[in-house]
Amino acid sequence: MSITLYGIPNCDTVKKARNWLDAKGLDYTFHDYKKQGADPARIDDWIATAGRERIVNKAGTTYRKLDEAQKTALGGDAAAGVLCDNTSVIKRPIVEHPGGLLVGFKEAEWAAALG
Repeated sequence: MSITLYGIPNCDTVKKARNWLDAKGLDYTFHDYKKQGADPARIDDWIATAGRERIVNKAGTTYRKLDEAQKTALGGDAAAGVLCDNTSVIKRPIVEHPGGLLVGFKEAEWAAALG
């Protein structure tokens, strides 16, 4: 099974997710937004699959620091560009796996999707 986990290494939720995957013995590739950036086409796919409300992290300080134009852009076709420029505004973690997409870390949801 090919699993890719997207996130930021120092995020507590990403750490929990990685620990869970490790404990289950599941191999995965970690994509670090801070070092590797984010792909706008992939973000557009995530938005199409999971919905904008699940992909955009409005709870963090980075979102609150966005100017009104950027916040407005998050509601339209330019959302992927804003998220690429401000990767901390992407909900963490996001996991691509053969069965679909997981957004955030909820152990029961992950267990059902990944075993």
